[in-house]
Amino acid sequence: MTTVIELAEFGDGFRDDPHPVYARLRELGPVHRVRLPPPDEDYETWLVVGHEEARSALADPRLSKDGSRIGMTFLDEELVGKYLLATDPPQHTRLRALVTRAFTARRVAELRARIAEITGELLDAMLPRGRADLVDCLAYPLPITVICELLGVPHMDRAEFRKLSTEAVAPTSAESERDAFARLAEYLTELIEDKRCTGPDGDLLSELIRTTAEDGDRLSPQELRGMAFVLLIAGHETTVNLITNGVLALLTHPGQLAALRADMTLLDGAVEEILRYEGPVENATFRYAAEPLEIGGTRVGQGEPVMICLTAADRDAARFPDPDRFDIRRNARGHLAFGHGIHYCLGAPLARLEARTAIGALLERAPGLALDGSPGHWLPGPLMRGVRSLPVRW
Repeated sequence: MTTVIELAEFGDGFRDDPHPVYARLRELGPVHRVRLPPPDEDYETWLVVGHEEARSALADPRLSKDGSRIGMTFLDEELVGKYLLATDPPQHTRLRALVTRAFTARRVAELRARIAEITGELLDAMLPRGRADLVDCLAYPLPITVICELLGVPHMDRAEFRKLSTEAVAPTSAESERDAFARLAEYLTELIEDKRCTGPDGDLLSELIRTTAEDGDRLSPQELRGMAFVLLIAGHETTVNLITNGVLALLTHPGQLAALRADMTLLDGAVEEILRYEGPVENATFRYAAEPLEIGGTRVGQGEPVMICLTAADRDAARFPDPDRFDIRRNARGHLAFGHGIHYCLGAPLARLEARTAIGALLERAPGLALDGSPGHWLPGPLMRGVRSLPVRW
């Protein structure tokens, strides 16, 4: 009989610092049967905590992202529609092909000047105050402005969108989660219809509405809504946490902060180490065994859910020696913060560029940067890894 590990038994500290728990689990083996803590209690899943096993599982076609293959329907798909993170080939291949060209290296590079401009404007507004919540003043407004401009989302809608987006990825209750998805679906439906009526605007969402593949394929209204949803949510939530977690890691490791200030050519490597050390996504979204298989010597039955813990995998000493040490000079290549395989994060180049720009400019313009109290609560739920607020002074 398989032992089920109750993650709730590790207490409130598990949310604030899950790394010791994951370390204990890795010592026992790379795969475990667990029951999730609140607000997802009573849900059992296989949890993959070893790096090698996680990397393999992320690219295993026998692990489906499409719950309908095993007869399951989920709240987000029910209200918003099918999207990239909840599909398998050939549907996933088709959807990704229709949007990939918007995130080419060339197009991301074209955003470099605009990202620097937005960052400068945010710091101009923040720095005269002497102290601020970094999330409110920089880590959130930068990526939400970039993705909203890229997609063509009106500026007046962004404050409300933030509340709905955060509740969707880190719900505080089942009721608030359903309400957030319902309101997001309604908002995106209206936004797409407005763009369909007004004609080309040069933004990505307008392009997607009118995109036609070589074989005449186009996105359906439901697919457009799902695409807009995943691009908006994934296009900013992860980057908010990446910037915030990065600044927090640097401020709590003064030797590493001093080394970076002394040699800003280390910035690219520092961002990769931040992604490994405290990445913005704790667990990849669920996969389901389309057929019986083994992961790390553990038998997974057909239809059973599998959660791949990116946070645990990237602290595996078998892949990264002394994994709990934050070292900006470390070769962090091979981390799984953006996933692996066909579902590798489409916006990874954009997230890296925004993080490098924001952290670099902040350190340059705020030489006395320091924590100004304790960080806010860590986000609830198994998906995102980030704090709600980060008080700083300079």
